[in-house]
Amino acid sequence: MATNGLSRAQLTLRQKLWQVPWLFILLLFATAAVGFAMLYSAGNGSLDPWASRQMVRFGLGVGVMIVVALTNIRLWLRYAYAIYAVTLLLLTAVEFGGFIGMGAQRWIDLGFFNLQPSELMKIALVLALARYFHAGSMEDVGRPTFLLVPLLMVAAPAALVLRQPDLGTALMLIIGAGAIFFVAGVRMWKFAVVFFGALGAAPVAWQFLRDYQKQRVLSFLNPESDPLGAGYHIIQSKIALGSGGVFGRGFMQGSQSHLNFLPEKQTDFIFTMLAEEFGLVGGLTLLGLYTLLLIYGFAISVSCRSQFGRLVGMGVTTTFFLYIFINIAMVMGLIPVVGVPLPLISYGGTVMVTLLLGFGLLAGVYVHRDMIIGRRGADEDL
Repeated sequence: MATNGLSRAQLTLRQKLWQVPWLFILLLFATAAVGFAMLYSAGNGSLDPWASRQMVRFGLGVGVMIVVALTNIRLWLRYAYAIYAVTLLLLTAVEFGGFIGMGAQRWIDLGFFNLQPSELMKIALVLALARYFHAGSMEDVGRPTFLLVPLLMVAAPAALVLRQPDLGTALMLIIGAGAIFFVAGVRMWKFAVVFFGALGAAPVAWQFLRDYQKQRVLSFLNPESDPLGAGYHIIQSKIALGSGGVFGRGFMQGSQSHLNFLPEKQTDFIFTMLAEEFGLVGGLTLLGLYTLLLIYGFAISVSCRSQFGRLVGMGVTTTFFLYIFINIAMVMGLIPVVGVPLPLISYGGTVMVTLLLGFGLLAGVYVHRDMIIGRRGADEDL
C-alpha cells in the first residue's frame, strides 16, 4: 500500500524517521540504563572502568542502529551473502592470528578495539539464510537437497567457533538458524531427525570436548563435587541469588559481588549481581523489559509483507531471546556455564554493536514492512 503517494521504497528520509518504532527504541534505552547502573555498581560507585565505556559504545551503536533502520531493506538482501562471506573470513582469520584471552582465541586485535567475529556472525548468518530461503518456494523448501546449502552455511561458522573454543556461541548459531529454518517452512519431522541424530552422536561428541568443558558439564550436574574449582562460579551465583530475597540488599550493597566472591560480575554473572542488590522485584523488572522487547520483535516480524523481512526479524528476535535465556539459565544453574553475556546489560563492545546492528535491522523491517520483494529482489507495492 502506498503512503502519501509514495511506496515504502520511495519514502523520504523524513518520512522514514516517522516510521521508525521509537517506542521500541525507548525500551532499548531503558534496558541499557539498567546495565549502566549495574556496571556503575560493579565499579564500586565509579563510571570507570566499565560503565563509561559501555555508555560510549551504546551511543555509537544507537547511531549505527538508526542508519541501518533507514537503509532500504533491499540493500541488505542484495549484500547478505557478501556480509556473510566477509564475516566468515574474519572467523577464519581468528583461527590463524586471533588474540587469545581468558583461555580462548576469539578476538582480532584492531589496536583500538578487540573485534569478536563470532558475535557478528550471529547477524550475518541471519541475513544469509533469510536471503536463501526468500529466493525459494515452499516446494523448494520441501526438498531435502534444497536444505544442503543452508546447512553448510550454518556448519562452517559453527565449526570455526567450536575450535576457538566457544560452545555457547556455536549453540546460539545453530539454534538461531533452526528458528529461521522453521519459519521458512521446514517440516517438523526433519527437525526430529536432526535432534535424535545429535542425541545419538552425543557420546562421540563428548570425546572431542576439551577437559575444562567436560568439567563444566560434570560441575553442572554436581557443583558441590568441586566447590573451590569448577563448581565455584555456580555456587557463588546461587548464594548471591538467594541472598537478594524479594527486594534485594540495596544498590551497591551486595556482599557476594562487592566482596569479590562473585566471578565475572560485570559480564556473565551481572544478572546475579542485579538480583542480589534488587531482589526478585529487580530481576522480574528486567525480565519484563526483555519480554516487551521480544513481543515487539515478533510483532514487527509478523507484520512484514516480505519473506526476507519476516525471516530477518524472526532471526534477530530469536537470537536476542537466546542471549537472555542462556545467560539467565546459566547463572541459575539450570544449564552448564557457557559464557554467554546478558544482552544490553553485560559489559562488552562487540556484543553491544552486534545487538544494536540487529535491532537496526529489526527497525528497518518495520519501516519497510509494506514492501513486497520478489524472489529476485525486485519490489512490488500493492
